[in-house]
Amino acid sequence: MKSLSTLQIALGVSVIVHAALLTVRIVDPEGFNRVFQDTPLEVVLVNARSNEKVDRAQAIAQAALAGGGEAEKGRATSPLPASALTSIGDAAEDAQQKIETMQEEQMVMLANLKRTLAAMPPADPKQARSNPEAAAREEKRRHLVKLLAEIEKRINEENARPKKRYISPSTREEVYAVYYDALRRKIEERGTTNFPELAGRKLYGELTMIVTVNHDGRVTDAEIVESSGNRTLDRRAATIARAAGPFGRFSEAMRRKADQIVVVSRFKFTREDTLETRLTNR
Repeated sequence: MKSLSTLQIALGVSVIVHAALLTVRIVDPEGFNRVFQDTPLEVVLVNARSNEKVDRAQAIAQAALAGGGEAEKGRATSPLPASALTSIGDAAEDAQQKIETMQEEQMVMLANLKRTLAAMPPADPKQARSNPEAAAREEKRRHLVKLLAEIEKRINEENARPKKRYISPSTREEVYAVYYDALRRKIEERGTTNFPELAGRKLYGELTMIVTVNHDGRVTDAEIVESSGNRTLDRRAATIARAAGPFGRFSEAMRRKADQIVVVSRFKFTREDTLETRLTNR
């Protein structure tokens, strides 16, 4: 060993390490890939600590924390990629509430305009030509009639558009719960039965998709808003979501609130060759 240079020793160690890794890759290729490719570790902040040693950490934090604080099962996860997407659900829900508020205000304004016009005296063109006060009243009448027509047109256009309801963990109402559960089960069953493959190899990964379902149960859109990093898997996931439908017609209670529902869901194709879906957390 004394006759060997430092460079020769380093090269020898490097050859031994690479040979060991190559041996592991040949003996257990799936285990090798799982260790080096599919073990994400999140960095989070926690507001509690524990003295219990964590054997298999799910995240890096400023203090050791066994379990998930107050979470009943493990750590309450909130993956960083999904958090960027939840703003879609938040923004859409806020926009829907604003639209509903605006529609209510328009209806109130419409009723007030009709009452004002009904209270005005009948139009008299001859008096309007000779009396300035009558002329001003007729001008006001024309303005109110024009405004009334504009509001009615806007309301009719808005009523012609499908009413959408965005389903998320914090907004899922009881009227949609049973329907969503059946939808989720059908998509997961379809994805597990037709698990994505490419050239005989299973495709694993996670992605986030917005699925729009019409009142007759048809899937009108399946949009990938966060890719798995594999375009083939993304396309297969969208195909699975579309093929899982139709999901059945909306109930009367659902139709009173929406013509379509929009579900922002996390799709996970697991190593157990199953599809798991969940609504994204806000």
